[in-house]
Amino acid sequence: MRFDLGDLRLFLAVVDAGSITRGAAEAGLSLPAASERLRDMEAAGDVVLLERGRRGVRPTEAGEALAHHARTILRQIAQMRGELGAYARGLRATVRLLANTAAVTEFLPERLGLWMATHPQVDIELKERESLDIARSVTAGFAEIGILSDAVDAGSLHLCPFAIDRLVAVVPRGHSLAAKDRLQFAELLGEPFIGLAEGALQDNLDARAANIGGRLKIRVKMRTFEGICRMAGDGTGIGVIPATAARRGQRSSPITAIPLADRWATRRLSVCIRSEPELTPSARSLFEHLAQPAGRKRR
Repeated sequence: MRFDLGDLRLFLAVVDAGSITRGAAEAGLSLPAASERLRDMEAAGDVVLLERGRRGVRPTEAGEALAHHARTILRQIAQMRGELGAYARGLRATVRLLANTAAVTEFLPERLGLWMATHPQVDIELKERESLDIARSVTAGFAEIGILSDAVDAGSLHLCPFAIDRLVAVVPRGHSLAAKDRLQFAELLGEPFIGLAEGALQDNLDARAANIGGRLKIRVKMRTFEGICRMAGDGTGIGVIPATAARRGQRSSPITAIPLADRWATRRLSVCIRSEPELTPSARSLFEHLAQPAGRKRR
């Protein structure tokens, strides 16, 4: 049987996502093209690689074996490119990095920019995921580095502190909740809510509401934290965003930021890897940079 690198990347994307639709999108393919490619892979080997069901797909025993070898092959290729990159002008390396919403929007732009400016031959494949998915993906080898919260079990992953993320409710000034020093998330379920159009944070908030038997009364979804602050300031409703974003929003919108008292709302973010010896030279350098305390520059 013959599988090219595109086949292997598609297969791992589907396994990682647990869905052919989402895996196809990650691989940059249409659903029909991805489905046909997966069927061709199974036909070439005369083996079933995926169990298909209502809730998505999962690898068969043969699929698990293929995923294991695919991860090894792609990791070795990445290591080869990283090592040759030190000698071959123009050869680029790519580091796969997964992070939750707070890390992507609030902390990484500055921390990542400093490193990338001094590593012009390295590209970053950055994807936003929920912390649980990040732990699973890094453990499985789908990504070299992850940034996740301490709300999930990281298992055997190697962790280093990255940042502290505190979630706050943003409400219009003069709102009945604005006088409170702290709020329980449950107190927000009856209020008109301004959500985030997409992202791991909104998925997390929806799940938290469901866990306590309720749901958020979404009036509108915005694409940015700035948009949520502006809508809240105009009296549209309330939102939940990182404290760092709320501080920026208070400069231009008449809002009050109230810390959430729930334990899960104060999250210690960590940068994680499977093991340092497995990292490519580029990934190792980036991990060491991200694992340093904020504000300290590498020499």
